[in-house]
Amino acid sequence: MRCGPLCRFLWLWPYLSCVEAVPIRKVQDDTKTLIKTIVARINDISHTSVSSKQRVAGLDFIPGLQPVLSLSRMDQTLAIYQQILTSLHSRNVVQISNDLENLRDLLHLLASSKSCPLPRARGLETFESLGGVLEASLYSTEVVALSRLQAALQDMLRRLDLSPGC
Repeated sequence: MRCGPLCRFLWLWPYLSCVEAVPIRKVQDDTKTLIKTIVARINDISHTSVSSKQRVAGLDFIPGLQPVLSLSRMDQTLAIYQQILTSLHSRNVVQISNDLENLRDLLHLLASSKSCPLPRARGLETFESLGGVLEASLYSTEVVALSRLQAALQDMLRRLDLSPGC
């Protein structure tokens, strides 16, 4: 008797049944831990705090708090902050920018666990025209961006407990 695909599948079944996926709770816990780590890194950088609601002329492109944060909106917000921090060329924010990339990957894992189609978000489309603003006020941009990022991350941390939608 020939062993067809069914026999091979039955032979592999014990091995396949032992493979476990990463529990989504662990991914959510890792996401929260990374958010707390980024917030701690922002706290370690000694800047004066700026209210996330305060308007700073010329820095309106830096997002403030969003009313409703879905997973896709969280990813979009993080993409913008990552683009801003990368353009600052400051040693203070290199690790934070890398952490944001890892956080975005974790958000994509959370989204895929909910069967959410979460395309890779892009940053600001008009960012190239802001080069002059960044060059003229690197320190101010860094202070405002980090302050608003910290507020956004703390809000994301609270919303992750509520199991945000797609």
